[in-house]
Amino acid sequence: MNNNLTSNQARWGMTIHMAALAGLLMPLALVLGPLLVWMLKKGDDDFFDVQGKKAINFQLTILLIAFLMFLLAAVIRPLLAPAFMVLLTGIVFAIIAGIMIRKEGDFDYPFSLHLIK
Repeated sequence: MNNNLTSNQARWGMTIHMAALAGLLMPLALVLGPLLVWMLKKGDDDFFDVQGKKAINFQLTILLIAFLMFLLAAVIRPLLAPAFMVLLTGIVFAIIAGIMIRKEGDFDYPFSLHLIK
């Protein structure tokens, strides 16, 4: 664990990112999970605010890409499988981010729209 983070920061930072695992239950929960934890913790520490914005922005990006691919899949059937893969990518990166927060203290997603600043 990064020595600059308290165990509380590391635990809740990891939780913010891993809350996207709720997306396994329904795709919209990719965003709603991190959003809920972020709303609860953002006022407690600037670290939580930053991590919440990173998680939500990435998961919104994933959801937007998947949604567009599902729409296109109505016309181009082979896009259906890649659309599900995009959603799975959101889950995988949420796990990676949670682990990296715990180990390194920070994680930057490889791509993300910055919708929440």
